[in-house]
Amino acid sequence: MALSLKLPNDLQKQVEKYATNQGISFEQFILWAIAEKIGVLSQPNNDLNFPNIIYQKGVSGQSVPKIKNTGIRVQTIVIASQKWDLSIAEIAQEYDLTNQQIEEALAFYQIYQEELNQNIAREQSLETYHV
Repeated sequence: MALSLKLPNDLQKQVEKYATNQGISFEQFILWAIAEKIGVLSQPNNDLNFPNIIYQKGVSGQSVPKIKNTGIRVQTIVIASQKWDLSIAEIAQEYDLTNQQIEEALAFYQIYQEELNQNIAREQSLETYHV
């Protein structure tokens, strides 16, 4: 299927520059960008009610909820709140996050509590097994 695409001049120049820097053709770059965008949009379980929480694949290959642009897992925030009894402000300071990010992570936990508790229990059983 042939596709004709008219890009604004500035955008076309940027695509050409980045494609050249990557050592690929203009068309390959466009295809790569589309594939990357589809990959992001098809991530499982992203909840639009929590814009700062995204699912990313962890080391185990399973998707885990994290605070956007930080790599910090929601379950880390939950553990800090529940097991260590830290306040929202203390957690925010400890992990260099905003109170809003912590509040959203804890609200996310309230909705997805069963899933997150399973993740926490699975990791705790692995820790116990390896100790």
